[in-house]
Formats: sequence, C-alpha cells, structure tokens
Amino acid sequence: MTIRNLGPLFQPRSVAVIGGSSRPGSLGERILSNILDGGYGDTVYAVNPNRVDRDDARWVRSVDALPETVDLAVIVTPAATVPGIVAELGAQGTKAAVVVSAGLADAESRAALLDAARPHLMRIVGPNCLGVLLPYAKLNASFAPRFAAPGRLGFLSQSGALITAMLDWAADRHIGFSSVVSVGDMADVDFGDLIDMLAADPHTDAILLYVEGITNPAKFMSAARAASRIKPVIAIKAGRTQAAGAAARSHTGALVGSYDVHAAAFERAGIVLVDSLTELFDAAQMLCCYPTAKGGRLGIVTNGGGAGVLAADALTTIGGALAVLAPDTVVALDPAMPDQWSRANPIDIIGDASAARFADATRAALADPGIDVLLVIHCPTAAATGADVAQAVLSVLAEAPKGRKKPVIACWMGPANSASVRFAFAAAGVPLFDTIDDAVSGFGYLLQAGVARSALLQAPARVMRPEGDRACARALIVGAQAEARTMLTATETKTLLAAYGVPTIASRLARTPEAVAAACAGTTGPWALKLVSPDISHKSEVGGVVLGLATATAATAAAIQMAASVARSNPHAKIIGFEIEPMLDLRGAQELLVGIAEDPTFGPVLAFGAGGKAVELLRDRALGLPPLDDRLARDMIARTRIARLLAGYRDVPAVDIDAVAGTLDALSAIAVDFPDIIELDINPLVATANGVVALDARARIAPAPRASRLVIRPVPVEWSADLVTRSGLKLHVRPVRPDDEARLTTLFDNVAPDDLRFRFLTGIRHAGHDRIVAMTQIDYARTMHFLAFAGDVLVASAMLASEPDRVRGELAIATHAGYKNRGVSWTLVEHVMAYAAAEGLHVIESVESRENQAALALEREAAFAIVPGSESASEVTVRRSIGG
Repeated sequence: MTIRNLGPLFQPRSVAVIGGSSRPGSLGERILSNILDGGYGDTVYAVNPNRVDRDDARWVRSVDALPETVDLAVIVTPAATVPGIVAELGAQGTKAAVVVSAGLADAESRAALLDAARPHLMRIVGPNCLGVLLPYAKLNASFAPRFAAPGRLGFLSQSGALITAMLDWAADRHIGFSSVVSVGDMADVDFGDLIDMLAADPHTDAILLYVEGITNPAKFMSAARAASRIKPVIAIKAGRTQAAGAAARSHTGALVGSYDVHAAAFERAGIVLVDSLTELFDAAQMLCCYPTAKGGRLGIVTNGGGAGVLAADALTTIGGALAVLAPDTVVALDPAMPDQWSRANPIDIIGDASAARFADATRAALADPGIDVLLVIHCPTAAATGADVAQAVLSVLAEAPKGRKKPVIACWMGPANSASVRFAFAAAGVPLFDTIDDAVSGFGYLLQAGVARSALLQAPARVMRPEGDRACARALIVGAQAEARTMLTATETKTLLAAYGVPTIASRLARTPEAVAAACAGTTGPWALKLVSPDISHKSEVGGVVLGLATATAATAAAIQMAASVARSNPHAKIIGFEIEPMLDLRGAQELLVGIAEDPTFGPVLAFGAGGKAVELLRDRALGLPPLDDRLARDMIARTRIARLLAGYRDVPAVDIDAVAGTLDALSAIAVDFPDIIELDINPLVATANGVVALDARARIAPAPRASRLVIRPVPVEWSADLVTRSGLKLHVRPVRPDDEARLTTLFDNVAPDDLRFRFLTGIRHAGHDRIVAMTQIDYARTMHFLAFAGDVLVASAMLASEPDRVRGELAIATHAGYKNRGVSWTLVEHVMAYAAAEGLHVIESVESRENQAALALEREAAFAIVPGSESASEVTVRRSIGG
C-alpha cells in the first residue's frame, strides 16, 4: 500500500487515545492533554480500564466499548498489547493508527503488528514514535512539549528528539508547519507514503526530511522524484561516517560508502541534501518562503562595505554569481546616494545609511533586470535602528506586484536583530539570517532546489543504451554459477564488456607458467603479465602485475617468479593462471575507474573517477544509480576532479569524452540486464583522444540467479509491440524515452487545434517545452507513455498516469491530424489496457471535454462509462474497470 487510507491520518473527524490517562506524568496523559489543549474540535475518546477524568474527552473502558468507528487511533499501551488492540480497531473499521509504544522492533513483534492490521487495510504510523502534529487540523497527537504553528512546511523525521528541537527553532523564528510526522520504526507507513501525501497537500510548499534509513527504496525514489517536480524536498541523512562494506572485492566496492550512495540517490530524486542541523533549519527557512528562483545572479544592498565583500566572496562556494548592475540602475540610484556609494554591486550605501536610503537602494535593485535574487544586509549603526530599516525594506517589497516579486533574503547582523524584526520578516515571508555565511548559504539552497527540479525536467542530448550481445554475456554468468564460482576472470569480464560495446585489449589465459610462452605466440611484445586469482583483489600489491616483458622467455620467467612469490605471501590463494596481453602506448592517456558496486539499500550503484594503483588514496569518484542516460553519465564525469584533465591541458589533448560516457552507459545497461552482478571493476579504463580501452577488469556475481534490485525502473522495452489497426495501418508502439522530445514536439505541432485543447483541457496553441519534457522524463514506476509510429512518423501518444497506490490510472491520448479515423486511438487504448492489467491497476479513467464527441464515442465503444456525479458543464469523467 502507499497512500491508501492515509486520509484519516491527516484529517481525522474523531480520535481515540488507547492508553489515554489523567494520571499526571504518564505518557497517555501527556498525549491526551496535547490533543485537548491544541484546540482539536472533534470527538476525542480516552480508552483505559481505569477512569479518565477529563471533561473534554469521553472515557471508555475498552476498544470494544467505543460507540463509533474512530478515524484515528493513537496507541500508547505496552508493546505486548498493541497487535490485539490494532486487530480490534481494524475490525471496527478504523483505518489509521499512530503507535507511540516502543518495544516492537524485533521481527516477530513487527510481523504480529502488521498481521493484525493487514486484513482491515489499516495503516500504521510507527511504532516507537513521538506522534503526529497537524496544525491545520488543530491536532497535536504527540508527546512533544510544544505544538507547531500553522505554516507551509511539512516535516517527516525518524528522530523524535529532532522534532522537538525543530519546533523550538521554528517558534523562535515564527515559522509554521503544515504537518509534522514522527515516522518511528516505519513498520508500515514510510517516507514514500508520506512524501506522496505532502506532495498533494495544498498546505505544503516544501518537504523536510530527517533520514536514518530507507525501508522501501524504490517507493521512496518514486515518491521523491514526483514531489521534487512540484515542490522542494530537503533532507539530512544521519550516518555520514559509516564505512563501506568489508566484503568489497573490488576498487569500486571499496570506494562506495552508504552515505555517498544515499547522497547520489537523493540527487537523482531531486532532493536538496544538507549536512548539519543548522543547514537543515536554514534550508527550511529559505525554501518555505521561496520554492525556487529564476536565476543565480545575486544583488547585494548593504551599509557595510566589508559585509558586501564577504558576501560576494561566499558566493563562489555555492555556485551563484554576483549580478552586474544595469547602467539605468546606477543612474536611478545616484541622486539618492552619497557621493561615496559604490556605483556597483554590492551596492554599498555607506555606514550612515538611513532607513529611507535602504528603501531607495532596495527599490532600484529589485527593478534591475540583471538581478534574480536580492540580499539586503544591515550592519547595526547609530544612523538607523534595525527595526526602522526592516520596516522601510518591507514597505518597498509590498509595492511589487504579486506575480513579479523577486526572492529577497535579509541579513540583520548583531543585536539589532530583535524579536520584532524577526516577526516582521516572518510575517512578510522573507527569510532572515544572523550571519552573512548563513544568508549566502540560504541563497545556495534556493539554487540547489532549482537545479534539482530542472534536472528532473531536462531532456538529455541523446540516450545511449547499448543493446549488446546479451546471450553471450548471460552464458558467461550462468557458466560461472554452474561451476560454483562467484568471481569472473579478467578475460571473462572483458568478454562481457565487449558484448556491450566497451573496447578491451585482447588477452590470453595461460593456466601454468609454462603455458605463458605459448600464449604469447602470434602476438607482438612487449607484453603485460597479470595474475589471475579469485582470492587476490589488488594484484599489484602482491607482485601480481609485471609490465614491459620484451620476449616470451622473459614472460615465462616472470610467471614462475610471480607464482613463487604469491605462494610465499598468500599460501592459501588459489591461482587460476596468468593473463598475457600486449602493452599499449599510453603516452597522454588518462587512467580511469568505471565500475558497479552494490548498496544494501539502493541496489546497484555506478562509480566513475580517477583510476590506477592509487585509486583508493585519491578517492576521486562520482556515484550514480542506473539506469543512466547520456546526460546523467556526463554529469557523473563532470563531478570528478579528473574531469578537468580529461578536457585537455598544455600539450595533452582532450580525451574522447563520448567514449568515456559510452562506457558508463554500457555499465548501466549491464547493471539493468544482469542483477546477478554484485561488483564489476574496470581499472584502469584508459582514455585518449582516440577512444577508450579497458585494460583490466573483474566482476563478482551472486552464486545463484536473483531478482532485480533497481530502485529506478528502466524503460520497459518489453512493452514495445508491432500492431495493426482495424484499417490495416501498421504501427510500432513503444514506451517513450527521454530523447523523444523533438518527436513529441512535432506530433503536437500536427494535432488539430481543437484536439490540442481537448488533450490539455486548456486553450493552448502550442504544447511547449515544459509540457513536452514532463511527458518524456517520466517515472516508469508510476507513469507510462506509449508512442505509436507509422513508419518513421509519430502518429499518436497515449499517457497513463497512475496514483501512488497503483489502483487508479488516468489516460490521455493525442493523435496526428493526418492519421485520424484510421483506428490508431482504438489500437493504442487496447495496448494501454493490456499494460494496465499487467501492472495490477484496477480502474482507468479519462477526463474529457463535453465537446469532444469523437473521444467520448471511442471510449463508449471501448467499454468506458460515465462516472456518476463527475459531470460538469464543460467536462465529464469516463471510467473502465480492468477486464471490463
């Protein structure tokens, strides 16, 4: 389940506290008092065998004595009693419960809790949680020491203590919340469920997360990616210092730490990740005021020249730029400023600035088209009080038309930052910071949120997903598993890579030192000799690599010496043999690492960075989750330090970056196609201006076949099909890809104007970039978009968007004007229905304009029926049950 039955949690019409009490100091008394004192206006029951004396709560002795089905139950009884209570409540029809009780963390207790709830589709928050605070419902169903003020920030936390700290911080800064949920042990309701709820909540402008662990990573990623498209999601992840798994057998595995994988996953989901509680608070303050900014050019107004310089310096660390003042702005400011004013950005209005001078400078800066965001810094002086300056600045902000307001950040330094100043800025929705660094960091969070959102909606230049020789690759893996091996040899791994288009250097395996000479035959030296052993990960550390062997005799002697050396230093290591391969001219080449590792939470992870012997010392790598497209691969490359060397320097030419990105794409395809691969290492991948070549590679596999652990669903290519319409038109139908933007643009340019209006239920004349990209950059776990081609012409589009609980989906179709009345839409609808049935959806709906008689007729023929009560003057909803 996802959001099913979570409505009563957020908008309960009645609440029962199971274990509610009037005994002072008890947990049941604290929660019951919080509910009653918070102003909750609906019915509250206290369920306790002992009498509860509260005039504003109705006392009953037991769950079965409740006179009605309650919407929400808050359970604070001993752990052993909780499953039975949940079963009783579920049988009565209660759909949501918050289990505050601890002691249900072991597998047996958790199973008993879920088994009690499951038959009734009852949702459980917790156990072992602080409770929930819902300011708009005036419900404080928690044992937090204070309630939350109403506001626009949703907060989900695995730490109850952090919630109480956040409430104290927010109260001091007059920041409110739409909801605060302590998720506890997440036996049932988890981050993914609650993110989905807050994404659709009209009271929530930004979502804040404190994360210790993710219980359902695929659901989490899907929910976060959907939410981040429409509102900022900010997170802090505990456990930064957690070490990488000790079982890693490759360089890649040794370099991939759990925190870093979480960071990569959060970035892929569009989440703004912060490192400390201070940053979490600052990001919350910033992003609940401004979800995003139109650009990264910062204007600065200050009465302290040094403060302005420090702010400009701090910009370099967060990716922003100092705006250049327009000449008209300087002309407009000159009459109102002293002769010594800066006449540039930062706008230094001199230390004796009055409140009026601050107002004039703020007004001019806001009007400057080159300024995207404005930072106003007040340094305390005797010329004007902080309160007076704040009022003057806020008066100017109030003048701006509502739709044309730019984000403004305030920094009031020193003791002038009084409670009245804080309240004034909070009431105006302007974030206020005490220090320059914090204010500029706040601007950085605004930029991060914008980058995260645009990345989710940005179409890549192209998609490179090599088809590869899957049969060859699969045979290698199956063969190794049949031999009870979990390590592929370097030769086998290179064969696997070559099947996916990664260039490799030809190598031969000699099983004994004496066979090395024969392996050299037919090739030209010098050669490289490498040990092959499943028990030794880093060959060079034990003398397992010898380079520059000029003759076959020298190669044989090196193999004999290598075997003896390894026998002395690693007597239990199994030696399979020796690889012999020609040496390459590596002058001007860059040694890179490209690999696959496995994370316990997020499954396969791709790594890219500097390679060679010192790979672990350099620790220059970027991580990403498969599947990748070309843009994501290039983004990974750009995040590394070695990326600057790959671009060329002095007399060293730039490497073939297309080939490097193509290797990442190939490993992404391998990770998607073969879940049995646990680790795969290419080290080094040698990159030159002429391409790349994998010099050394190895892979570790699972001992038996296993299911995919991908947390981001790849393009479901298995749903491609060749179909024929009733008129005999041949169609090729396939899922949309991120590189289909131009094709979709052409299609919608050829949709009749009325059909375009019917498709989007608005009077648009052109679909536009943002709409098209949102239709190509989709989450296949929630949305399917089929494209139908007649030859090379895209003739129709069918988009099916499902709700998070995967019960209901909404269908929208558009058809090329030149291909109407040829059965295209009918054929496409039936293909969508087959897909929906396979995905387990129960109902498909479509919202149609009443004027669109052709679509309504088609849908009637396709067994859709009008939903009772859905009709309006202009629109109607039609529905088809799967199988109906």
